[in-house]
Amino acid sequence: MALTIYGIPQSRALRVLWLAKELGIDYKNVPITNTGGSREPDFLKINPNGHIPAIDDDGVVLCESLAINLYLAKKYGGDLQPKNIGDEGRALQWSFWAVTEAEGPALTLLMKRMNPGTPDSEVAAANTKLGAALKVLDGALAGKDYLLGSNFSIADLNVAGVLSWLQMAKFDLAPYPNVADWLGRCLGRPAFAAARGGK
Repeated sequence: MALTIYGIPQSRALRVLWLAKELGIDYKNVPITNTGGSREPDFLKINPNGHIPAIDDDGVVLCESLAINLYLAKKYGGDLQPKNIGDEGRALQWSFWAVTEAEGPALTLLMKRMNPGTPDSEVAAANTKLGAALKVLDGALAGKDYLLGSNFSIADLNVAGVLSWLQMAKFDLAPYPNVADWLGRCLGRPAFAAARGGK
C-alpha cells in the first residue's frame, strides 16, 4: 500500500481521509493523535512539527491537511482536480482563504461549544471575523452550486473540511443561505460520512 495517512477522523486528518474516500485511493490509516503518538520519535521523523495529519505517499512525506489534499488531488486526478490553470489558482486561493480567514474563528467557536469557559471576548471576536469571511464566501457562491462552478472540486472539499467545524459548533448559517446550502451539499456526500465514521 503506497499511501499512509497519519491521524484520526476527529482531527484535521478528516479532510485527508475524506479526499482519499472521494478519490477511491487505497490507503493505510495510522490512528495517531496530537496527544497520543505525535510527539514520539518515530512520528517526529515524519512530521518534526509533531502534529497530524501527515502522509507518506510512496516516499513523498507531507504535512498540513490542505496542502496534502492539493497534492493528492493533483496526483490522483479525477473529477476533483481543476481542469485549467485559472481554476487551479482559484482552488489554491480558496484553500488558503479557509486557513487564513475561517479556520481560526471556527476553531474558537468549536472550543466554546466544548469548553463553555472560553472567554466571551474571544467568542465575540471570532463571530465578527467569521461573519465577515462567510459574507465573502456567500457572495462567491451566488448563482453557483460549487466554488469552481457546477461540479464539486478540491476547492470545495478543502473549504468545507474547515467549515465542518461550524456544524459541530452549532453555528447558525441562516444569514448566509448560499453557504448553508453549499455546505449541506458538501457534507452530505457519502465519502464525508465514510471518512468521519472511520470506514
